[in-house]
Amino acid sequence: MRANGLRGARRDKRFVTTRPDSGTVRPPDRVNRDFTASKPNELWVVDFTYVPTWSGTVFTALVSDVYSRRIVGWRTKATMPTELPLDALEMALWTREQANQLIDGLIHHSDAGTQYTAIAYSIRLAEVGALASIGTVGDCFDNAVIEAFWGRMQVELLNRQRWRTRIELANAIFEYLEVFHNRQRRHTALGMRTPIEYERIHHDNLTVAQTSQAS
Repeated sequence: MRANGLRGARRDKRFVTTRPDSGTVRPPDRVNRDFTASKPNELWVVDFTYVPTWSGTVFTALVSDVYSRRIVGWRTKATMPTELPLDALEMALWTREQANQLIDGLIHHSDAGTQYTAIAYSIRLAEVGALASIGTVGDCFDNAVIEAFWGRMQVELLNRQRWRTRIELANAIFEYLEVFHNRQRRHTALGMRTPIEYERIHHDNLTVAQTSQAS
């Protein structure tokens, strides 16, 4: 189409959430589309998207643990600066800190957006011992787990109604992530268990193994 001077018709002007910074040295792709993990806090995938409401656009950033599919951190905001995904990251770190879980050596996989390559974000990852990983630009397969999540959320929540206000949508997103997805939704990849249940089983088994070794 481009070679022939053709352009597709579009109903609206969409936001571009991923804007790579050509002047930034990007971390390598440490995942290479292998979205598997043997335990919690081994691989996190992150991304953010936007949803229109009658009163304006809502941007939502997420942090998902690949092992359990649990959304460990999230944030909604009316704009998409570095603070949006950084706040989601801080929530994820706080969630794991409350459970006395370390994330040293964690692989943090994202796209090449400037929000994730920003100095403040990179410094925070280094402070907690996480290793940044970035896939190629504009390739959904390089962050397939989080893209699949957005698809489910679109069908199960966002397409169900028109949202009037940012607050209404933010509250609905909270209910979907914290109540439904993490605690009620059963996943085929988890043996028909919820993310919270799947993590609890892992930690229970780990405690039993450690007790057996000690005795």
